[in-house]
Amino acid sequence: MAFDYKKEYKQFYLPPRTPGIVTEPAMNFLAVRGQGDPNEEHGAYKQALEQLYAVAYTIKMSKRNPPEGYFEYVVPPLEGLWWQEGVHGVDYTRKADFRWISLIRLPEFVTKPVFDRAVREATEKKQRDFSQVEFFSWEEGLCVHMHIGPYDDERATVAAMEEYARAQGYEADFGPGRFHHEIYLSDVRRCKPERLKTVIRHPIKKADI
Repeated sequence: MAFDYKKEYKQFYLPPRTPGIVTEPAMNFLAVRGQGDPNEEHGAYKQALEQLYAVAYTIKMSKRNPPEGYFEYVVPPLEGLWWQEGVHGVDYTRKADFRWISLIRLPEFVTKPVFDRAVREATEKKQRDFSQVEFFSWEEGLCVHMHIGPYDDERATVAAMEEYARAQGYEADFGPGRFHHEIYLSDVRRCKPERLKTVIRHPIKKADI
């Protein structure tokens, strides 16, 4: 049976519908960076997703000529890091100002050389430029997170997370390497917005007394 990160690491991918505290370890990802409104029909965000999935599935199909340590797995869910210059957290009324890093987690057998090979193979097969896709190592650390449904519920979810964190003696910790983080348990390319399931995660630190 294929290894499924959502099922094997439920504490990270399937939190309850109430806020909780989690410490995220270091992981490697496929990543594409960009900026602008993610809802633009032919915008940079949608192009980034096409590139990420193309390389992700090239790696998954490398079982035909497997790298060392290869194992069968389900491609992990799409994730996104979001921020805006001069904004603490995110301002949903200013989508054009979004800066983002779109991510897909990499299995542990994917080293930088394995990643480089996959980019070359995707480039040759699809005759497209995949140079924007990068090998991204990141350790998120201490966070508060919560599982929600549609995007319309997101503001209420963030408010509940902030209230819970304060009650536990923490405060938000946005800054370099510390972002508003979304994990899309539904396929954003195919799922209607009202049926999406998402994990929201915010960085926190012990509150100053």
